[in-house]
Amino acid sequence: MVVLATKLYVDGDARDRALDSLRSLVDNEIGELDVEYDLGVRHDDFPSVTIEGEDAVVARNVLREQWGEIVPDLAPGETSVGTLESWDDEGFVLDAGQPVRIPAGELGLGPGTPAQVRERFGLVQHLPLEFVYGGDDEPSRLSDDERDRLYEWTRGNGRLNVNSATRAEVRATLNRAGHAQDYVTIERLGLLEQSVICTEDTDPPGLLASVGGYLPSELRCVVP
Repeated sequence: MVVLATKLYVDGDARDRALDSLRSLVDNEIGELDVEYDLGVRHDDFPSVTIEGEDAVVARNVLREQWGEIVPDLAPGETSVGTLESWDDEGFVLDAGQPVRIPAGELGLGPGTPAQVRERFGLVQHLPLEFVYGGDDEPSRLSDDERDRLYEWTRGNGRLNVNSATRAEVRATLNRAGHAQDYVTIERLGLLEQSVICTEDTDPPGLLASVGGYLPSELRCVVP
């Protein structure tokens, strides 16, 4: 079984749509392998994929590479993925199957309070983030690759980050609101976390103001 490091935290019809989306994404990744799989959702909203068959090991590795994995026990010094659960003046708290605190001094994302860092980099709640677990003796920190990825967001075109919606739902909303020409692509950050990459001439705050009323989501801009 692989527990995917992305959360399914919406309810009702939105939950059914998200599950259908995840099932399609998993099938795209491992559907051609010699496996049978069953998709479920744990009590803590992390999806689990139980896999059997000749290519089971390969399939599990493919899903781990694509989504990251929630493991039963974190080992000091190892790189893992958790979702952004909360933040305060002391730092971020990630959900990696257990709470993992990233102290403010270990974010490595420049000056400012954790709330200011979150605003500057457009970090929506539940966003999957890669971290290095410190254990009992050392503080946990964001991984170097994660820091590089987030700094890359602040270069080039602006972004509008969204949670609580699938990629298809975000695309449909943008197109319905008349913004089909205002974005380059929608990058999937997690199952329900997306990043709308704007065109050079699109103002991310203006895009947020225009579509915010259509999406029952948290939206955060990244302005280069």
